[in-house]
Amino acid sequence: MRIEKQYLVSSIVDAIKTSDYVYFVSFAGLTVKSFSDLRNQLAAAGARCTVQKNALIKKAADQLELELEAIDLTAGTAMVYGQGDCSAVAKLLVEFGKKQEQVKAKGGYMDGAVLSAAAVGALADLPAKPVLQAMLLGVLQAPARNLVTVLNAKVSSIVNVVNAYKDKLENANN
Repeated sequence: MRIEKQYLVSSIVDAIKTSDYVYFVSFAGLTVKSFSDLRNQLAAAGARCTVQKNALIKKAADQLELELEAIDLTAGTAMVYGQGDCSAVAKLLVEFGKKQEQVKAKGGYMDGAVLSAAAVGALADLPAKPVLQAMLLGVLQAPARNLVTVLNAKVSSIVNVVNAYKDKLENANN
């Protein structure tokens, strides 16, 4: 393999190793202006988008011992990768694909697992990471909050009984 291709394969390997997520996207038939718009939106979301030859992606996958057979690596393939919120980027790809039918997720790779196109769509349906964190925090706090509420209810019911008895005594003295 030529040195240029070895460099490209090593850059793909590095991108896959250092990224939290990698999505493979078809873009055949997309205009240059639309593809630039997609890249700009992805950059704003903290993701990078590079166009790679399918043969080089397959060689990089072989070096990493990834089984990308489930992903259709034919025609033009763009590799979208980055750090951070994977669902926001997947959502962006799905939304852009609704406007530009040429853009479709082929699959991806995340946390040691190969993702199908349907899995990328499922990631797009997830709420944003801060919302998921808030939901988890609410679930973790619920048992303690419920315990405090129950304990507080018992104490307040005793106070209510004592107050009612005191009111009864005051009314009897009047």
